This record gives sequence, C-alpha cells and structure tokens, in this order.
Amino acid sequence: MRILVLQHLSSEHPGIFRSFFARDGVEWDAVELDEGGTIPALEPYDALWVMGGAMDVWDVDQFPWLIEEKRVIRRWVRELGKPYLGICLGHQLLADALGGTCGPQIPPEVGVFDVEVTQAGRADPLFDGLAPRFPVLQWHSVRVAQAPEGAEVLASSPLCPVQAIRAAPRAWGMQYHVEAENAAVQQWGCVPEYRAALERTNGEGAMERLQADIAAHAEGFEANAAIVYRNFMRLAR
Repeated sequence: MRILVLQHLSSEHPGIFRSFFARDGVEWDAVELDEGGTIPALEPYDALWVMGGAMDVWDVDQFPWLIEEKRVIRRWVRELGKPYLGICLGHQLLADALGGTCGPQIPPEVGVFDVEVTQAGRADPLFDGLAPRFPVLQWHSVRVAQAPEGAEVLASSPLCPVQAIRAAPRAWGMQYHVEAENAAVQQWGCVPEYRAALERTNGEGAMERLQADIAAHAEGFEANAAIVYRNFMRLAR
C-alpha cells in the first residue's frame, strides 16, 4: 500500500495515522503544496489523502496551486476511481472539485463538539464500528454548503450539516480532525490564522482550555481514528 498525502501546512499532517502507517509498513509520500511541492504522477499510488490548511478553497489568486490540486482530486476520484480521504480543507476541496459548494461557517467551529452519524453513515463501511454520536475536534471557519451531486452525507451537526460525505464509491471527506494529536494541535495554535479564529470564537485563554479538552478526549479520539483507519485500509485494498 502506497499513499500520496497532499499537505498545505507542515503541522497539518496525517497525525496519529502516521503511527498506524509505521506499524503496518504503509509507504506514504507527503507533498507540501504551500512550500512549492509538485504533485507527482498519480499512477504509482493506491490512495490519496488530502489534509487541512489555513487557506480556503476559493483562495486561488493567492494560492494558484489550488487549481491544479482540485484538478488532481477530480481526476483521482472520477477517472481513476481510487480511494480518497479528505480532512477539513481536504473535505472541502473534495466537494468543490466535484461540483459542490463551500461557504463561511457562521459561527466558526473551534473546539470539541459532537457529530451525529446519519442513516447513510450508519450504512457506510467507513463508519462501521463508530458510535451513532461521538465527539470530534473541529477547527474551521468554512463549511461544505452543498455536497456534490450524488454524494451522501454521513455525519452532521446543528452548526454544520455536512460534517462528512461519501462523494464517490471510494471517496470520503470529513470536516473534523479525526487525525488530531495534542502535539500537532499545539503547533496549530502558533499559526496566526488558527489562533485568531480560536480566540475570536472562544476568547482569551482558549488554547489552554482546548488542550485540556483534547486531553480529556484523547483515548476516544484515538479509538475512533483506529476504526476509520482500519476500515479505510480494508476498503482501499
């Protein structure tokens, strides 16, 4: 198994999944697009993972490589039909690349919140073994406003109805950070855009409170990440 990972910020990596990759001998190559990385030929790879980032899907003037990234996602999902997993920005890019729409998340979701698995989600093999309702880490000010045609919404919340989608037989996106590790979240707090969103939404001292909340949920976060990983790898193979 060989996975291509598209990153948009050095601290927005596969997180806890990296330890799963190492344990199982999974090969993965990361391309840091925000640092000028070039997307390689897709054919040698078995799966594509697209991670989060501080930019928005419509920031193509400031980040013109987003145009090529969306084209690659569209080709991967529609032409090659290979397994895809998008997290946060990667979820939004999947929707946007396939004809859905994204818009502002009002108010932003920053913190630990519950999501509800939909009827479609309960039947989806990627969610097999997850509870009908579970807490997740959110850190976003953009949402998928309309899923692509034919996509199924797998998870939802009152503030953000499209929390997870299956946009093709083997293409999934999740708005929340299933990969979250406390060490990475500490790094996110140093990113000006992320810290501003956190403090604007949750006030002074928000970072410390968030870290405590994440620590309290760490065991459940890891268990859910392990379920998603196991299911994805089984489906990818």
